[in-house]
Amino acid sequence: MPVMTEPKLIAGNANTPLAHAIARRMSMHRGMSVNLVDARVERFNDQEIFVEVYENVRGEDMYIIQPTSNPANDNLMELLIMTDALKRSSADRITAVIPYFGYARQDRRAKARTPISAKLVANLLTEAGVDRVLTLDLHAAQIQGFFDIPVDNLYASPVFALDILHNFKGQLDDVMVISPDVGGVARARELAKRIGAPLAIVDKRREKAGEVAGMTVIGDVTGKKCFIVDDICDTAGTLCKAAEVLMEAGATEVHAYITHGVLSGPAVERVRNSVMKSLVITDSIQATPATLACPNIRIVPTAPMFAQAILNTWSGTSVSSLFETDTLVPIYEGFYSQS
Repeated sequence: MPVMTEPKLIAGNANTPLAHAIARRMSMHRGMSVNLVDARVERFNDQEIFVEVYENVRGEDMYIIQPTSNPANDNLMELLIMTDALKRSSADRITAVIPYFGYARQDRRAKARTPISAKLVANLLTEAGVDRVLTLDLHAAQIQGFFDIPVDNLYASPVFALDILHNFKGQLDDVMVISPDVGGVARARELAKRIGAPLAIVDKRREKAGEVAGMTVIGDVTGKKCFIVDDICDTAGTLCKAAEVLMEAGATEVHAYITHGVLSGPAVERVRNSVMKSLVITDSIQATPATLACPNIRIVPTAPMFAQAILNTWSGTSVSSLFETDTLVPIYEGFYSQS
């Protein structure tokens, strides 16, 4: 079926720099200007959210760019109200582009009488009128099954592989990928396979929630440059402790590659003072001034990948092709020189 309209982007307030970067990348791919739809998303004095779309969106293929990061409730509500505004304006299809899916850590009932909030959020998005979801590194893959609409879950590991192959060229024989817990082994193994590195695990024991009683390194990290791989860095306590344990076990350097830099509370200061040489995060969550000023935190862009994923969704071609590092090389041309 021929595509009759161009994809149209609209952004909430959660991460406008990323939204503009995606629009710029799409402009490059399309050879024509792609701008964000003119709209206002603001709050009344009592903090109620109000949305007004100034352009005609009837019959259009709409993409709302809005991570549900801190403040999660405000950003989620913005996304829901924007969806309702577009639905009532007769948009043909609405795709929620959620680079960071908030509430994803509440994906199961860990105790009696607790909610499965990720499922509730899925229901809210569907009922509001979202037709499909595009996201990045869901905390738990089964969240895709919470939706009765299509969900495309992109992965940061091919981008991280590009970054490592560029910045550690000629040093890969000394590299080891580390999973910070047993539950993250599949994610760490995926990156290890991409860069041809061995895998080790930091096994942590908790005596109570939020407190790590002890850590043990499973594997020999002596003389290795260790890359800790995870999807979320929140307060960075466990991450910084894992880096110390790895250095004590004989690692020469510790770096971390974390998809979503939540970095709440004392996180940035902990990273600044830690033994880690670098923490690499994506721009799925808008960085705070403190994060940008931290000398050992580096941000890799996701706009090239999201722009291509949106174009593939719009044109009806495969999104899974973006799971391969080789596919991303031309997309990230200019970011990572192959020389």
